[in-house]
Amino acid sequence: MDKLLLVDDEKDVQYSFRRIFDSPEVELTTADSGEEALKLIPKLRPDLVLMDVRMGGITGLETLRRLRQIDAKLPVIMMTAYGTTQTAIEAMKYGAYDYLLKPFDVPKLKEIVFAALKAAHDMKHVVSFRPLLESEDYEVGVVGRSEAMQRVFKLIGQLAGSDATALITGESGTGKELVARAIYHNSQRSDKPFLAINCAAIPENLLESELFGHEKGAFTGANTQRVGKFEQCNGGTIFLDEIGDMSLPTQTKILRVLQNGAFERVGGNSLVKVNVRVIAATNKPLEQAVAAREFREDLFYRLNVVRIQMPALRERREDIHLLVNYFLRKFAQLQKQTPKSISSEVISIFESYHWPGNVRELENVIHRSMVVAKGDAILKGDIPLEITTRRLPTAASPTAVTLPVVESIAASGLTSGSGIGAPSDGPTDLVSLSRLLFSWARKDTQLKIIPAVERELIIQALAETKGNQVQAAKMLGITRATLRKRVDKFGIKQMFSIS
Repeated sequence: MDKLLLVDDEKDVQYSFRRIFDSPEVELTTADSGEEALKLIPKLRPDLVLMDVRMGGITGLETLRRLRQIDAKLPVIMMTAYGTTQTAIEAMKYGAYDYLLKPFDVPKLKEIVFAALKAAHDMKHVVSFRPLLESEDYEVGVVGRSEAMQRVFKLIGQLAGSDATALITGESGTGKELVARAIYHNSQRSDKPFLAINCAAIPENLLESELFGHEKGAFTGANTQRVGKFEQCNGGTIFLDEIGDMSLPTQTKILRVLQNGAFERVGGNSLVKVNVRVIAATNKPLEQAVAAREFREDLFYRLNVVRIQMPALRERREDIHLLVNYFLRKFAQLQKQTPKSISSEVISIFESYHWPGNVRELENVIHRSMVVAKGDAILKGDIPLEITTRRLPTAASPTAVTLPVVESIAASGLTSGSGIGAPSDGPTDLVSLSRLLFSWARKDTQLKIIPAVERELIIQALAETKGNQVQAAKMLGITRATLRKRVDKFGIKQMFSIS
C-alpha cells in the first residue's frame, strides 16, 4: 500500500484528496501545518508528500528545506493557488519533485502522483546483485552466476565509487534498468534522488520539455512554467533508457549538460546549473547510428565512459535455473503463497528455448505458469505451447524443432538428414536462403542474422560430430581455436559432451 501525506490547512482540499485517492491501494494521511508534518514523517514514513506553499506557521518552502535534511529521497510535490516563477524556482531548488497550481486538473494530478510514487519505489527498493538465493530475501535482484554476469557485477562494483557516466547496452528484456538502479544504490549518490526516463515512450515534441522543463508561453499549452527532470534530480542520478531513440536537437542539450552541467529550459534564455549523474541505456547499436549520422558522435563518447554489455539470456543458459527459482520465490512472496516447484522436464525445455524476449519473457512465462498450474508443481502442460515447440537442437536430439533460422534453412532445401547439407544448386540456393533469412528478420526484430546463423551452424556441426571439436571445426571450415572461442561466446558448451 502506498502512503501519501497531504500537508494543507484547507479542509476542503483535504476532503477533495480523500475522494480523489479513495482506494484500498492508497493510505492518505493529512497534516494541517509544516510543524505537524515534520513530526509525523519519521513515524509515518510516507512514500510521497503533497504540500501547500502557504500555511499557518512555517511555510511550505521552509518545511521542504527542513524535510530535505531528514530525507533527501522522499518525493515532495508542492501546491499553491498563488504561483509565481520565483516560488517554482525556490521549490525546485530545495528539491521538490514537482510543482502544481490550484485548482487541480485531477487526471494530471493523478498522473504526477503515480509517477512520483514509482520514483519513490525505485529509490527505496535496493537492487541486490551477486544474489545467494539460498539465504537472501529480497524483492529486486540482478540474478546470475555465469561468467558474463560476473563481468557485469564487477563493473557495477567498480562504478560504485565514482561519478562516471555509464552506458548500458543489450537487447530488450535483459535487465538494463535493474543494472542502472544497482549502480545508483551502490554509488555515493544513493541518498539522493533517482529518476528513470524512457526516451522512446515520450513523444519527441514533449521529450525536451520533460527533461529540461519549459517557460510559460514557450509553446501552445505551456500555461505555466515547468521544471524538468534534470532540475528535479539535481544532486542525484538520472537514467535515460532507450537513448538511441532521442532526436538530434535533444541530444545536443544532453551533451551540454554532460559537458558543462548547464542547460536552458524550452523557451528560456537563462542557464540552469545542475549536478546530475547520467546513466544511459539502449538496445540499438549506437556505433551504427553514429555512422548513419542519427546519433551524435561526441555524445556517444561522452556516454560511453564505462560500458556494460548485458548478455542475452540465450548467451547465459546456465543462469536459467537460478532465474526460475528466483521468480518462483518472488511471485510466491507477492501472492503470499508457498513457492511452487518445477519439473526437471520444464527446466530442460527452458534451457533449450531461445528466449527472444530474454529475462523479461522468462519472468512472464513463470508468472503465467504459476497462475495456470493446478497443483504444487509446474509441469510441461502449464507452460505456453510456443516454448515447447520452438526449441534449440541438442546433442541427443539434433532433429528437434529449432529456431526459425534453422527452419528457414530446412525450408530452402539446404538440409540433408539431421545436419546441414550442401546446396543442391550452389549460389542460387544460397541467395534463396538469404532472402528467407532476411524475410524472417523483418518479422522478428530480435534476430541478428549473422550471430544467429553462426550459432545454429556450430550447434548442428557439434551435434553431427557428437561434440568432437576437431571434426566440427573441419566441417565448418574454421580452426579448432576459432570454434572453441565461438562455443564460449554463444554459451553452448553445456549442451554437448565436448571432446
